[in-house]
Amino acid sequence: MNDKVPVIVFIGQPNCGKSTLFNSIAGYKAQTSNFPGTTVTHVHSEVLWKGKIYSIVDLPGTYSLSPHEPQEKVVLTHIFKEKPDLIVNVIDASLLGRSLELTLELLELEYPMVVVLNMIDLARKKGITINPEELEKKLGVPVVKTVATRGFGTDNLMATIENALKLKIRPTAPHYSREVEKRIAEVMDILPEDFPVVANKRFTAIKAIEGETLAVDKFISEHNLAFKRELDRLRQEISALRDAPAYEVISAERHHLALKIFEDCCRVTRPKISAIDKLDNLIMDPVLGYFFLLVIFAGMFYLIFKVGSPLETWLLQPWETIKSTIENQFGHSLLAELLIGLVQGIGGGIAIVFPYFIPLLFLMGFLEDAGYLARASFLLDAFMHRLGLHGKSVPMFILGFGCNVPAIMATRILESRRDRIVTALLIPFVPCAARTTIILALIAFLLGPWWALGFYFFNFFVIAILALILKRWFKYDSPGLILEIPSLKVPSLKSIWQKIYFNLKEFVSFAWPILIAGSVLLSFLSYLQFDRVINAILSPLVSGLLGLPQSLGVTLIFGFLRKELSLLMMFQALGVGYGQLMAAITRTQLLTFVTFVTFFIPCLSTLSILWKELGKKVALMSVVLNLSAAVVVSWLIRLVSSLF
Repeated sequence: MNDKVPVIVFIGQPNCGKSTLFNSIAGYKAQTSNFPGTTVTHVHSEVLWKGKIYSIVDLPGTYSLSPHEPQEKVVLTHIFKEKPDLIVNVIDASLLGRSLELTLELLELEYPMVVVLNMIDLARKKGITINPEELEKKLGVPVVKTVATRGFGTDNLMATIENALKLKIRPTAPHYSREVEKRIAEVMDILPEDFPVVANKRFTAIKAIEGETLAVDKFISEHNLAFKRELDRLRQEISALRDAPAYEVISAERHHLALKIFEDCCRVTRPKISAIDKLDNLIMDPVLGYFFLLVIFAGMFYLIFKVGSPLETWLLQPWETIKSTIENQFGHSLLAELLIGLVQGIGGGIAIVFPYFIPLLFLMGFLEDAGYLARASFLLDAFMHRLGLHGKSVPMFILGFGCNVPAIMATRILESRRDRIVTALLIPFVPCAARTTIILALIAFLLGPWWALGFYFFNFFVIAILALILKRWFKYDSPGLILEIPSLKVPSLKSIWQKIYFNLKEFVSFAWPILIAGSVLLSFLSYLQFDRVINAILSPLVSGLLGLPQSLGVTLIFGFLRKELSLLMMFQALGVGYGQLMAAITRTQLLTFVTFVTFFIPCLSTLSILWKELGKKVALMSVVLNLSAAVVVSWLIRLVSSLF
């Protein structure tokens, strides 16, 4: 009996709904964002279907099997080195003609395969009617229709996968024009016996012709010169067919065949212009688009405040009561201090973090799934170029609003190491969810929402200044932006909830224990009066340069673990409740404190990923840059704010 678990890989172009389909089958295991970096590393899950276990792998979005982008190399690793039992090619049905180019390349592998026509509902809205039976005949593989956001067709897909694994039917590779096929056959004949065959000889021959796209030239150069001369001759003959490089000729052949299949299997009628299409035209307008961009993001943060502020006030009351009860029962003993630290750690997460964190996750997920964040990236591209930033860095900065860690990981797709370093150095200045919580919980709640909005614009101004400084330092100009713009659509509430659940689970399992432990530790240090030693050491900076209460020095150190920790420990350090905060510090001190915490060195997890991705020198550079900016900008805020 063979107990081997079948390995099934999901492959598709970006924005085809592949990760959403994966999540609807395997449970929520990965981000379903369309931005680069969200599935740079593969995600896998074991699924039980009718008593049998299947190992399903969600690979990064890719346009071809030629590694032009770093994330596409992950796809090649799984296909070539870890040969799957079945390929599930997920296609955006509304973009079938273009999507079939990757399908044809996958068919060249001759692996067992299933094609999924996802977003079939969107295709109908665009006036595209697809004949799946005819498409099956053309491709020689099973074709399944799905709508991943609603879970439509997933049962049928799993049944088709089960049947395809049983039959193990291998598709026939597509054939191109006679002259191209003749050269492919010749390359197959002259392949050396020790040449590393990938999938099959035909696929290997095609990739040898494409040459540079699979980096086989290095291997070829190590073989006899006769083979290299023959291969170069055949490449030149193929190039002469269309007066283009050989790899472009092969790509053009796939493009032509994909469009021919599309024409044979589809009927296209002129769709009515829907309300969503009209809205899309407005928000992408060269002038009005920026107005909507400002309104949407300003409205988003204002709405978060309007939801979070009353929730925070209501949720704080029981924890303040518990704290008072402990003080009355146990006085100022060690037990009382530790219990108060525990209560403030738990209560702070529930009453201060959650009221702002959850609405932020919901609205970011809504804009992401609706397709607006990609449009915002497109609108901001020209502005980013003036700052010397790479066009592809725009999605990463938007991703940084959620968390800086995946945003820095997403810099892998940038071809130039210099671009990666500059983008990664600036991402920690983007207010992530943790710092957004601090801004809203302190500035918006205590001074008003428009103060918070102004603080955000000031934050972006500082990032722009730093970008210009780094541009002069590194002396570079960024190339243009090629960005996939997904269709504007009404997002699935289920998908948004999955995003919220994933991030909340991460916060509860990782960040919250750190907050609680840090709060208890600060109470212990306060009882031993050791915090006074730390505060005394930091007093030249904290009370001298920044004009803050000396007792806040220790909170800045703990903020390195998690930014929210500085917020929660602030009340402990000052010895006041949340409602009495403005009686203990001035407005100038509040703004100075928030500015310093916002620009202070990245949290431990962000610094760790910087070290891992770009090395210790870049991580140290980030620490110096953030600390310098925090000190200088906070000092300026103190001076300017004290004048008003």
